[in-house]
Amino acid sequence: MKRGLIVGKFLPPHAGHHFLIDTGAAHCDELTVLVCDRPEYTIPAKLRAQWLRAAHPNVIVRVIRDKTDDNDSECWAKEALRHMDGRIDVVFTSEAYGDPWAKAIGCEHYLVDIDRKAYPISGTQVRQDPFAAWPYLQPEVRAYFALRVCIVGAESTGKTTLSKDLAKHYQTNWVPEYGRQYTEESVKDVWTHVWTDTDFNKIATMQNKIEDAAAAQANKVLICDTDVFATSIWYKRYVGVRSSKIEAMAAARRPMGLYIVSDPLTPFDQDGIRDGEHIRGWMHTEFLRALELWGKDYICVTGTRQQRIAQATKAIDALIATGTGISGKELQF
Repeated sequence: MKRGLIVGKFLPPHAGHHFLIDTGAAHCDELTVLVCDRPEYTIPAKLRAQWLRAAHPNVIVRVIRDKTDDNDSECWAKEALRHMDGRIDVVFTSEAYGDPWAKAIGCEHYLVDIDRKAYPISGTQVRQDPFAAWPYLQPEVRAYFALRVCIVGAESTGKTTLSKDLAKHYQTNWVPEYGRQYTEESVKDVWTHVWTDTDFNKIATMQNKIEDAAAAQANKVLICDTDVFATSIWYKRYVGVRSSKIEAMAAARRPMGLYIVSDPLTPFDQDGIRDGEHIRGWMHTEFLRALELWGKDYICVTGTRQQRIAQATKAIDALIATGTGISGKELQF
């Protein structure tokens, strides 16, 4: 049985990496991929390994702690043999270090597309500009890099309309508010229903699942009509206290790139299940307070439908062009 090995950072995995792994798998009976991890690497190694396992289910993928100098073939040979129980028949690389490394191991070296002619992409290029590298990324990796924008605000303030408008503008998809679907399907009478932890735990869990599934299909930008952070505010509105569980779920999520707060002065549209017209001002203030407290970047949009679209797209375009940190302040664009 011919045993092969590939070692790399896969930070993140891209089409060139998948080509390398597919080539290796086609030329040996058993292929192992070692994913290197260091504290300074920005994407967790477990996640990178998870992406590779999803793309290559017949390959052995392991995470190793990288303590070796990249140019030290002898040390890397010892590390490789240690992780492979002393037997390696062939290593696959797309790098110049492949020959001296294979020689130190005492095995064959199979060089794959060193000039990057098949897939002109590198991990550095992806990290520097993931949107430019979009065609070379798997859906799971796209989901990681997609700019997520969330529309929040009080009841009947145009959140869903703006979500649809922005999705159309960026030719991408949008995430509906699961809480509304849950209300329509599971609540018999919204005027007498007593909201509980069970209700909101179901809503928050499903909202996260829908968002993550949608992110894998997004065209660089994902528009979310609410998220689990917003769910924590609605919990307080209906239950009367904060939920540590929902807030913990929100804290564990990958941060949104931007929150867009809708205008509470929007004319109220009673659709049969809305009951918060009298507290829209309070809800708006509560969202702003929470966004500041949680350190979220946000903008407030006002005016006509077209004016709101223009304000939102100006902010989103700026993030696409330059990016931003999570600074916890209202942004001015």
